[in-house]
Amino acid sequence: MFTSFSTALSALAAQSTAIDVVGNNLANLNTPGFKTSVVSFHDLVTQSLGAGLGDTQVGFGVGTPITLREFSQGAIQTTGGTLDAAIQGDGFFVIQGPNQSIEYTRGGNFQVDKDGNLITSTGEQLQGWTQMVNGQLNTNTTPGNITIPVGTVQPPVTTQSISFDMNLNAAGLAGRNYSVAIPDADVQNPPFTPLTGSLTFGQDGSLSATTPAPAPLAITGLADNASDMSITWNLYNGLTPRISQFAQPSSTSAVSQDGSPAAQLVRVAVADNAQILAQFSNGQQTVVGQLAMATVRNPESLIATGNNNYQLSARSALPAVGLPGTGGRGSVKGGAVESSTVDIAQQFTNLIVYQRGYEANSKVVTAVDQLSQTTISLIH
Repeated sequence: MFTSFSTALSALAAQSTAIDVVGNNLANLNTPGFKTSVVSFHDLVTQSLGAGLGDTQVGFGVGTPITLREFSQGAIQTTGGTLDAAIQGDGFFVIQGPNQSIEYTRGGNFQVDKDGNLITSTGEQLQGWTQMVNGQLNTNTTPGNITIPVGTVQPPVTTQSISFDMNLNAAGLAGRNYSVAIPDADVQNPPFTPLTGSLTFGQDGSLSATTPAPAPLAITGLADNASDMSITWNLYNGLTPRISQFAQPSSTSAVSQDGSPAAQLVRVAVADNAQILAQFSNGQQTVVGQLAMATVRNPESLIATGNNNYQLSARSALPAVGLPGTGGRGSVKGGAVESSTVDIAQQFTNLIVYQRGYEANSKVVTAVDQLSQTTISLIH
């Protein structure tokens, strides 16, 4: 009978631990990327009474519960944040924790610090690749800290080709001659000599010939001391003429050129597949980085270190680091975060069960105490 004290006390301790786990789950109901913990109970060794043949077995209670973290997929919540990212599938973002240690997280609330480092909401640096080789991002090296090129100025690009998609009204066309020039105010020694010629159209209204064939437009001696330019006028899109002559109002449908002015970096965003995109003031976007992802075959063995981060334990398999969408790693959706996997209804149900278990075992302690007092009174 007196072993009931320790048996009931073990149950009280186990139920208290389970309630602590439920409380932690509910506290992180709205923590992005949080994974629910569940409690696993196990009994202690039993003792055999009597002849020791196992006819009467009495256990010694319940052991300290084991907590298991369930790495199920959380709901993807669109946030619109340019630096937010959510993992769909298996895997973790790789971060640099305290003392240069490598840790892992599913939380996707990122930001840029004053030095241009891409960090988590709690200050850990994201790991990935930023080295460019021949204009391409090199992801065949060891991942390192991602630094955004804050304050970068994109140099101007000299225009080398231009094109116009247009229709010239056949009904009102006075002539088929063309003249291409730039304003005299833009050159040091005006007047500017234009590029001239004539256009010939077929019966179907499409451009059939130019006389002479347009030579590159040579622009020298610019008033702003910019470099000389030689611009090619592209009259064809492959084999299709860009200029037509139909009985419709003259109009231009498209204009293009391959040059651009100097531009400032105005925005950085995490795109799908975890690419880091830099957008410049001229509208151009450039890939400047790539987030690394890691998978661990037994993620439930990871140890939570706080700040929504995990580190490897002695039981963890070696992580496989690579690009999203490869090697069993999930994909990444930009402008979104993964919601917590805590089910509030299930947690309240568990809370009621553990509370009732605690109350029931406290009754055992009370009953054994009364029986003990009765036994002691028999001696007197």
